[in-house]
Amino acid sequence: MNSKHIYISSIALLTVLMCPICTFGANSFWGDTVDYEIHDIQPPSATQFGESNSDISASVSTSTEVKKLKDIEIMGNNVIDTSLIIENMAIKPGDNYTRDAVQLSLKSIYQMGYFTEQMKAIPVNNSDGTITLKIIVQENAPVTDFTIEGNTVISTDEILTYLLPMKGKPQNIGELNEAIAQIQDCYTSKGYILARIESVSDDPDGTVNINIKEGMINKIMISGNEKTKDYVIERNVLTEPGTVYNENVLKGDLVRLYATQAFKDVTREIEPTDDPDLYDITINIEEQRTATVSVGGGIDSVTGLFGSVGIADNNFLGRGERISLNGIAGTGVILNDSSIKKRMNIQAELSYFKPYFYNADTSLMSKIYYRDFGSYQVPLAIERRIGAEATIAHRMKFNRHVTSTLSLGVENIDVKEGDRPKISNLYSRYNIPISKRAEQLEGGLFLSLSPALLYDTRDGEAVTRRGTMASLRYDEEFGLDGFDKTHGKLTGMIKQYIPIAKKSSLSFTVKGGGKIHGDHMPEVMAYRLGGPYTVREVTK
Repeated sequence: MNSKHIYISSIALLTVLMCPICTFGANSFWGDTVDYEIHDIQPPSATQFGESNSDISASVSTSTEVKKLKDIEIMGNNVIDTSLIIENMAIKPGDNYTRDAVQLSLKSIYQMGYFTEQMKAIPVNNSDGTITLKIIVQENAPVTDFTIEGNTVISTDEILTYLLPMKGKPQNIGELNEAIAQIQDCYTSKGYILARIESVSDDPDGTVNINIKEGMINKIMISGNEKTKDYVIERNVLTEPGTVYNENVLKGDLVRLYATQAFKDVTREIEPTDDPDLYDITINIEEQRTATVSVGGGIDSVTGLFGSVGIADNNFLGRGERISLNGIAGTGVILNDSSIKKRMNIQAELSYFKPYFYNADTSLMSKIYYRDFGSYQVPLAIERRIGAEATIAHRMKFNRHVTSTLSLGVENIDVKEGDRPKISNLYSRYNIPISKRAEQLEGGLFLSLSPALLYDTRDGEAVTRRGTMASLRYDEEFGLDGFDKTHGKLTGMIKQYIPIAKKSSLSFTVKGGGKIHGDHMPEVMAYRLGGPYTVREVTK
């Protein structure tokens, strides 16, 4: 990626924050140089806090005897607890008193972040030959309040949760840097990777002011498409100019673009503009060949020995739409089933899929088909179906795993006798009038209206290892050549995938259905579990 592209580092941010920014006065919590003042050992007369330096200096002891530290007294602290200060010191009561240990202790106290650099250490001789160490500190000005500016995608209340523990305490650069890092992490965890703390300053009254730049999108550009229309890409990109950039949202956009199967690769670039809070986003795509011709074959119990051919384009006319023509021819059922007429299975289907129909959550699937085979519904009959169907699918906003569909179709079903002599013998053997055969061979012209609900949590459609797929569909089929044939059916299915090993899965399927109404529903329209009612499609 080009070196001018933006990468934000919280470490770099904290380095900047360690520098003086907009602060004034000796009590500033940013500090300057550190000048620790360590007095020589004083006589007991120098035990009152507030004696002048000249008086203290007049009583300097020149003894080089090693002495024990008996006690430590902290003076000047109002908010920070004395025990906390002593806990951070390198020298403790009972230790040998040395200037080096005192120097290290003063440095540790200063690094707590609550005090100015103006600290003093006064060791005082006790009558028993030990030392009492008096530490005089000056607390930073206390934090009285916070102001937050520039935040829109994360609430002020949420940001304040990282800052309020400092309120009422002396200003502390270490704690402030830690809080700023936590605010930065909060933005990053929600996908706002361009957000940054632009400045931090304090007012004389102790108010800490924080200004945030969240990283707005100036414009979105598309690069690399030659065949695909710009609007096909744009409608799959939910990220919009004028909004705060969110990496999670844009990743979802890239996944949607890749799922169209029109592109070999999809990436994004972020570039700064003259305005430090505005960024340009470029979506780079690499198109792939989308037109395919497939030829396949095989053998199964329903179609027999079969061959198939298909032609498809996943990016028809560069509009991100799919069109396919598939055909199959098989020898027919190969199982020893005396109720099914052994006959060539011939099917063809032309389908068209429009993924963006009215809006991004709605799609349109339409198809016309021809099917001719030995009937699974009517014993020893030949079934021919010619029809067309259009289905509108809409993904629900309340749950992205739920999709509602509405299908409208028309189908002409012709059922003919497949083996008259055999049927006559069967009817005669069971004393069934041959006139009843005409009822079995009844077909018709039907208009269907079918609402359905789909639930799908699969981790992938092409290769599924885990998840659940379920459907519930109602078919109301109106008899156009005889209204008495009108009937309704309800069908359902649940399929559960369970991962096995590293690359395999085991699936369990439950299906069911039946007639809801329609006393004169033709036998060929009864609910069917399986059968040769779909066209196989072989993809590369």
